[in-house]
Amino acid sequence: MKRKGLVFVFLSFIISTFAQNDDPVVMTIGGEPVSRSEFEYNYNKNNTDAVVDKKSVAEYVDMFAVYKMKVRAAMDAHMDTVSSYLREFHQYRDQQIRPLLVSDEMVDAECRKYYDDMKQAMGGKQLLKPAHIFVLLKQKASAAEQDAAKARIDSIYNVLTNGGDFQELARTCSDDKQTGINGGELPWVGPGQLLKEFEDVAYSLNVGQVSAPFLSTVGYHIVKMTDRKDLEPFDTLHAQIHRFIESRGVRMQLSQQIVDSLSHAAQGEMTVDQILDRETERLCAQDQDLKYLVQEYHDGLLYYDICNNNIWEPAKTDTLGLDRYFRQNKKKYAWDKPHFYGMVFYCKNAKDVNAVKKATKGLSEDKWIGFIRDKFNKDSVTVKMDKRLFAKGDNRIADKLIFKVKGQEAKTPAGYPYAGFVGRMLKKGPAKWTDISQKVIQDLQDERMKEFVEELRKKYPVVVNEDVLNTVNNH
Repeated sequence: MKRKGLVFVFLSFIISTFAQNDDPVVMTIGGEPVSRSEFEYNYNKNNTDAVVDKKSVAEYVDMFAVYKMKVRAAMDAHMDTVSSYLREFHQYRDQQIRPLLVSDEMVDAECRKYYDDMKQAMGGKQLLKPAHIFVLLKQKASAAEQDAAKARIDSIYNVLTNGGDFQELARTCSDDKQTGINGGELPWVGPGQLLKEFEDVAYSLNVGQVSAPFLSTVGYHIVKMTDRKDLEPFDTLHAQIHRFIESRGVRMQLSQQIVDSLSHAAQGEMTVDQILDRETERLCAQDQDLKYLVQEYHDGLLYYDICNNNIWEPAKTDTLGLDRYFRQNKKKYAWDKPHFYGMVFYCKNAKDVNAVKKATKGLSEDKWIGFIRDKFNKDSVTVKMDKRLFAKGDNRIADKLIFKVKGQEAKTPAGYPYAGFVGRMLKKGPAKWTDISQKVIQDLQDERMKEFVEELRKKYPVVVNEDVLNTVNNH
């Protein structure tokens, strides 16, 4: 099975469905058909009752068309052949498809095997529900420490034999605090799940019986047997075992066995990825929701890649373009109240306030944080920094020191009682695009995205079948 890059294996069967009378074409984008079922899937998923800005079908058409144009452009640019894309898509595909290769009968067989192994491991013994009181004896304890631990467990046992309450003593005296809060009670256990010394004593006790103190490799115990029972039949435990092995990823483990078997049968003519592509196609042909779920991820990755590679990342790193855009649109960034661009900082020592001001004088603003980190915080954090654009009301220390607001309490961070600031006041608006970098970046990205979409509209004209569109969610 040859592949031209990632010529998306689903396209063949997706396109084939368009010819079916029960799934007519709702639109074409650059000559490629879009089925009503695909449009419905995307519309319904993105316009649930929980969506704040819910769109009508007619309103959604252009959003969907633009989305598909970007995917089409990414496909035409062969972005689906890039190794990073393939790696991420295959990871998602595997998460969705591999478990579906495993039948419920196979999982049930694993449940039975787990039960049979558990029963065999018990060797005819019962399950136990013990409780214990524990006195820790650390490794390499001194003779005095050993004597103290022995005296302590003997004292507890003496109280028990004179009518003391086991649960209360476990809560107040046991060094096993986790079980102590439940009166020393352990969960149901079987052979091989406990320390050998503990297990030997526990299996010798009848329900209600309390052992004498005994020593294990970790300390002293007194055990009370609260209950015993035979292992329940398989049908009784089936649901519990099923949940347990599912939580341990049994389907992924079984799917690997299936893929290995299919790979062996292919005798080297298909790679594992090609086998999984084939199985994905087969399963998606049987389940329309699965088909569109996988396609959604396929398209979503391409949508992100083309937007990020063509618009978002280039705009973010185009400093000349950002500066030019800012200067051309400077009026829209004007504000009606003063702002301060700079840094409010907090020091452990009073002398560091002037030292920071002096050290940053004449230094480029984008180097402040790194410089202070290296000069003042190399061995320990003596200066904390808050560098950004401040307006009145954003920061109480800035209000007090910079904007001279009176009458409100302004606390510095604990351990940093001394505050100062460096920067510049901006009365009518930002002086440089870097003063409001995130806003300018977003605006430039938006402008370039609009230009990109207009190019796509010319390249991939959209033709909507209004008659079919009117039947969406109504057929």
